[in-house]
Amino acid sequence: YIIYNLFYRRNTIKITNKMRHPITNKFTVTFIFFILVLLFLCTESTQPPFSCDSSNPNTSSFPFCNAALPISQRVNDLVSRLTVDEKILQLVNGAPEIPRLGISAYEWWSEGLHGISRHGKGTLFNGTIKAATQFPQIILTASSFDENLWYRIAQAIGREARAVYNAGQLKGITLWAPNINILRDPRWGRGQETPGEDPMMVGKYGVAYVRGLQGDSFEGGKLKDGHLQTSACCKHFIAQDMDNWHNFSRYTFDAQVLKQDLADSYEPPFKNCVEQGKASSVMCAYNLVNGIPNCANFDLLTTTARGKWGLQGYIVSDCDAVEKMYTEQHYAKEPEDAVAATLKAGMDVNCGSHLKKYTKSALEKQKVKESDIDRALHNLFSVRMRLGLFNGDPSKLEYGDISVAEVCSQEHRELAVEAARSGSVLLKNSNRLLPLSKMKTTSLAVIGPKANDSEVLLGNYEGYSCKNVTLFQGLQGYVANTMYHPGCDFINCTSVAIDEAVNIAKKADYVVLVMGLDQTLEREKFDRTELGLPGMQEKLITAIAEAASKPVILVLMCGGPVDVTFAKDNQKIGGILWVGYPGEGGTAALAQILFGEHNPGGRSPVTWYPKEFNKVPMNDMRMRPEPSSGYPGRTYRFYNGPKVFEFGYGLSYTNYSYTFASVSKNQLLFKNLKVNKATENGSALNIAVSDVGPEVCNNAMITVKVVVKNQGEMAGKHPVLLFLKHSNTVDEVPRKTLIGFKSVNLEAGANTHVTFNVKPCEHFTRANRDGTLVIDEGKHFLLVGDQEYPIPVSL
Repeated sequence: YIIYNLFYRRNTIKITNKMRHPITNKFTVTFIFFILVLLFLCTESTQPPFSCDSSNPNTSSFPFCNAALPISQRVNDLVSRLTVDEKILQLVNGAPEIPRLGISAYEWWSEGLHGISRHGKGTLFNGTIKAATQFPQIILTASSFDENLWYRIAQAIGREARAVYNAGQLKGITLWAPNINILRDPRWGRGQETPGEDPMMVGKYGVAYVRGLQGDSFEGGKLKDGHLQTSACCKHFIAQDMDNWHNFSRYTFDAQVLKQDLADSYEPPFKNCVEQGKASSVMCAYNLVNGIPNCANFDLLTTTARGKWGLQGYIVSDCDAVEKMYTEQHYAKEPEDAVAATLKAGMDVNCGSHLKKYTKSALEKQKVKESDIDRALHNLFSVRMRLGLFNGDPSKLEYGDISVAEVCSQEHRELAVEAARSGSVLLKNSNRLLPLSKMKTTSLAVIGPKANDSEVLLGNYEGYSCKNVTLFQGLQGYVANTMYHPGCDFINCTSVAIDEAVNIAKKADYVVLVMGLDQTLEREKFDRTELGLPGMQEKLITAIAEAASKPVILVLMCGGPVDVTFAKDNQKIGGILWVGYPGEGGTAALAQILFGEHNPGGRSPVTWYPKEFNKVPMNDMRMRPEPSSGYPGRTYRFYNGPKVFEFGYGLSYTNYSYTFASVSKNQLLFKNLKVNKATENGSALNIAVSDVGPEVCNNAMITVKVVVKNQGEMAGKHPVLLFLKHSNTVDEVPRKTLIGFKSVNLEAGANTHVTFNVKPCEHFTRANRDGTLVIDEGKHFLLVGDQEYPIPVSL
């Protein structure tokens, strides 16, 4: 307005008095005026949003701006100053500013699943920062079984998030990740976002990610003052692992979950994420569980997450989940009932607008109290204060020195390559076809509809890559004479050019087939309805393999597993390498693996099911099998059917051997405790873990030392997986359970000792039908590779 009065009006009069064409010149001045305003706005956008500006004398004296006071005291002061209308507007993801109190606007919704994402409403790639490091999609990163790698990736994402915020291009530093739902069904379109199917492993991933993102140490405990670099959010709480399958939608699906499965499959990742990771947020999922919407479930949100697990942070709804309770689930009879149900259950912020629209009328109808709103605001403002956003100019505070130079840094881009290398899983390598010789390979044919597409490498919840290089372009750097043909017009491969692709294959020394899926076939809101390769991909692969002069290499790019039994059994397909969606470093990683610069060591975090599994209803949430109906169960822990590849399967260019060097206890004795008869098997006995007590549990710990030897001629990185199985083979008991994993680097011929601390009150447990965690009597076995070690349990 000042610019307008000083410049526009005054100069228009002067020009009008002196010029013949006042309208034209008035237009020119108007244009200049708007350019100045635009420049002014752009300058403003480089300032990150924060509250309690010390240069503002009207607000600097407020107690909530005093960083020396406890956060709870500051929040109480802040909330007490808000009007009801101001309070209501803070209950949605796009919280507006409150100018009279010097409180900035805040956008809660930003994404950072495997790099700063372009999705959500908080991130702007329209300034000096145009991209951010894009790490592999989570399912591939998880395949490394390397907690330290997971932590370092999250560290990088967290620091890049702060850098983007400091540059004024992130309107909030609450990232809604990680996704720690287990991959219960291979058809789930969002399986690519998860760390796999094992609850313990998924929980450990969540802990590593949360600690890295929030600025904690790898071991945890650094953030004793509660201050956060970035806020992480464990989602989707709980039992949401189906988006849109046949007539079932995530918005209305009522998941019927047994107490037994809830206790030892669905809940553990979230428990670990909150208890050990100290996550500052949990997202409640769209679906209902046993008739109650997750975001309206007091027992889930307040009794369990906050009460039992000690959540210190905020609970957010998935986007428009509150509205869906009224419009689609019909759980709420009136819009205000949805407001009341969620606030009283313990939800704090609504991604969407439902609370903005209906909280006032819910108050007027006495369905909620102002104290319900105040409770939610206390959690929300506490997190913003823990992020340092009420301590004045962030450039002068902790994390204020994280600069633009960290985004797409060489260190982070190299980490993206390391992650893609470490996760890639070698599924087949007949007659040691791989690695190829860089010197002896005279020509290469790269065939596949997405082999010359860089976007497919990213998966979903992606951002903009620092550098875009396709798999074809990457292989060109290794073999000058590299030819390309898509084979199919699109990834669904309904139209195939077999003759053209075969002709190119015949001309090449080696053929690399890049096949699989992309986001048109598996994604959020879109589950698969088949488990094979799409369209005519199988036919194309078989024809090329038959025509090629040497066995071909099949590179599978997909999140969920596919049935490639035909390729596994075909002798003319010599190698199969699964690369997930490998991120921007995937191109370099693939070339390094194929040509022996890196020895693959990834191991599958999921079971690869045959096509026949497609007959199993996706909406059946049971984990255990039911022989009487032919239901085969789910995941490696319970599934009793045929498999294409096992959980934990993965080859290498070398061989590893294992030996149990020492086990500190040969048996476990639990005496003077209440012994129960198993509900599933009247002759079996067990004890409830809750009856054991912490002292007995600690004394029962077993130290296991395993010698791992690299027996081959090539150095390698290798994940060592320790399982436990019970001699009791009833269907209620897991077939085996992962209880520990560690990643080691070994030179050719070298060996090392790996130590596992086995905690029987955690690792020897399963849930009974009542959902109680129990330890069964009888002989248990520790498993590593092909080695077994018996541990009897006596009660």
